[in-house]
Amino acid sequence: MAVKVVSEIPGLNTKDLKLKGFKVHRLPASVDAPVSRARRDFYKMGLVTCNMTVYYGDRIVEIKDTVLFFINPNVPHSVVRRSKKITGYACLFTETFITGRARTGILKHSPLFHIGDTPVIPLNKEQTVFMSGIFQKMLDVHGGDYHYKSEVIRNCIELIIHEALRIQPAQNVPQFKNAATRITHSFMDLLERQFPVERSDQPLKLRTPQNFAAELSVHVNYLNRSIKEVTGKPTSVHIAERITAEAKALLQHTDWSVADIAYALGFDYPTYFNNYFKRMTGTTPKALRKGKV
Repeated sequence: MAVKVVSEIPGLNTKDLKLKGFKVHRLPASVDAPVSRARRDFYKMGLVTCNMTVYYGDRIVEIKDTVLFFINPNVPHSVVRRSKKITGYACLFTETFITGRARTGILKHSPLFHIGDTPVIPLNKEQTVFMSGIFQKMLDVHGGDYHYKSEVIRNCIELIIHEALRIQPAQNVPQFKNAATRITHSFMDLLERQFPVERSDQPLKLRTPQNFAAELSVHVNYLNRSIKEVTGKPTSVHIAERITAEAKALLQHTDWSVADIAYALGFDYPTYFNNYFKRMTGTTPKALRKGKV
């Protein structure tokens, strides 16, 4: 029997994700067909009880009980449900939504950013009840009119990440099935270690694929090939997206001048930064800071 692939995630309206940066929903009690997804523009985390197979990078994870799952959009992935019955919750959000000055540290060490870590954490009954309460809280807040609900959602996401790390601490030495996955993990870790940018007088040192290749002691062609193979995106795109996310955080959460931010992110002149930011986001740094987007 052929597996039917559907084009949308059951119960999800991605319009909310585009408008607010996040979406929380309860999974439907049943689905008409298995689901395979290749979309990679948001992070996914959830609590689920069902029979399904998760293809995550070079891993195959079978799920037949209740688990907490984390999906990094930089890792090729898909899901195939083996049965129609499913229960649980899911939360989807963009990196821009979750990345803030106070949260970057925990995210760096979480399953969301460590692509070598397992995306699935089994839960016992007590842990399931606790996690269900957090997801229900996010669902209630998301559907309400509380002015600071985005902040409540961010706090809930961070709490879930902390609990996941407490339940299943990350391995000190990740095991990789191939060299491409290993070098990709090293690159992503090295990229994240540069952030957050805390001082305007200490510009980023690693800004190009060549910079990272030299730091990792590999040829830039090998690095580019490995990153593209594992994540589906070029090395330069990962760097550009992360610098842009940090630029947004600095514009929104500091009083640094645009010139200081430009220098801190490695741009020789503010004009270069303005052109870069406009090309990446469609708006200017000053417009973003003034909330005119």
